[in-house]
Amino acid sequence: MIGILGGTFDPIHFGHLRLAQELAEKLSLSAVRFIPSAQPPHRAAPHAEAASRVAMVNLAIEGNPLFSLDLREIQRPGPSYMFDTLTSLRAELGKNTPLCLMLGADAFLGLPNWHRWRELFGLAHIVLAHRPGFTLESNSPSVPQELRQEWHNRHTTDAASIASTPNGCILMQETTALDISASAIRALIASGGNPRYLLLDTVIDYIHQHHLYTQTSPKGTA
Repeated sequence: MIGILGGTFDPIHFGHLRLAQELAEKLSLSAVRFIPSAQPPHRAAPHAEAASRVAMVNLAIEGNPLFSLDLREIQRPGPSYMFDTLTSLRAELGKNTPLCLMLGADAFLGLPNWHRWRELFGLAHIVLAHRPGFTLESNSPSVPQELRQEWHNRHTTDAASIASTPNGCILMQETTALDISASAIRALIASGGNPRYLLLDTVIDYIHQHHLYTQTSPKGTA
């Protein structure tokens, strides 16, 4: 069973890494693939160039045998649609390997805005990582109407059961609450603040060496 964690990783921080580590352990994943987005279709363009974001992910996951970097979205032209990414993973890994797309609550609730979002369930399970004490029901006002039926039909509380099927379930999984955001890190760096303990020192060193996210960053890097 393989976990999929996509994002701009602009920059990658402890929130990303801890979520991936906890879900890997709780779900007994054999691997987690970090997939940086080239052209995110539902948000502004990344501040750092793709090469810099790839380098930072490499530094962040170095030494963890569970984690690997997947460049398919960086190498693919056009918008970075998760449907296309999961389709290519299915072609590579076969139809029987369980895939778990890891999402935070905000991303999950915005799922109906994604390209061919209903078809994602035919390609992977969706694992909704949430903070302790967080609850979400299919009839919750925060759940978009078009997502409620999918939630009702696919929701499971049995983490072990998703290992026996390749796709189609929605699982909520509690993870440690780390209120860290890449946008806040960028703002902190731009203001001259120290981002230590929000992300790995090796990533901080890379950011400083390449003058990322500063008000005087070279064009194209921030």
